[in-house]
Amino acid sequence: MSKLGKLPVAIPAGVTVTVAPGLVTVKGPKGELKQDYTNNVKIEVKENEAVVTPVDGSKAANAAHGLYRNLLKNMVVGVTTGFSKTLVITGVGYRAEVKGKELVMNLGYSNEFIALIPEGLTVTADGQGKITVAGIDKQQVGEFSAQIRKLRKPEPYKGKGIRYETEVIRRKVGKTGVK
Repeated sequence: MSKLGKLPVAIPAGVTVTVAPGLVTVKGPKGELKQDYTNNVKIEVKENEAVVTPVDGSKAANAAHGLYRNLLKNMVVGVTTGFSKTLVITGVGYRAEVKGKELVMNLGYSNEFIALIPEGLTVTADGQGKITVAGIDKQQVGEFSAQIRKLRKPEPYKGKGIRYETEVIRRKVGKTGVK
């Protein structure tokens, strides 16, 4: 059994969690999220907390136990405070700007990249090379941030590219002349 799965998920005021067979819906001040779940776990809502328990002692039920507890916790956090990731663009001439529902980036290639911003996400780009992706769905925020980073991964010699704000790039030493 999962150690984290045993912990109940606290439901703050203003958030409602409804459980239907195979579907959990969480509504809060920032929006509404839905998540399918398997019949290997049972989700119960008691007053101001939700509890996820495995149906039996099988390996699949134990594996799903901690997963669905954390998914439920992320949904509650998402509809109350939301999630955000900050990306940093480093390089001469590298820049990004938001035009309507598109993120337009110049990343040192001959053409600029245009990424359509998915529904439910807000993207802001400032002049100092920072892109902030925010939304209520943690998976969607992380996936879109990873797709942006994949366009120009940071390289280890000069550190140019797109990296997460908390990411540390290990720099390599370039070639030196042989005497």
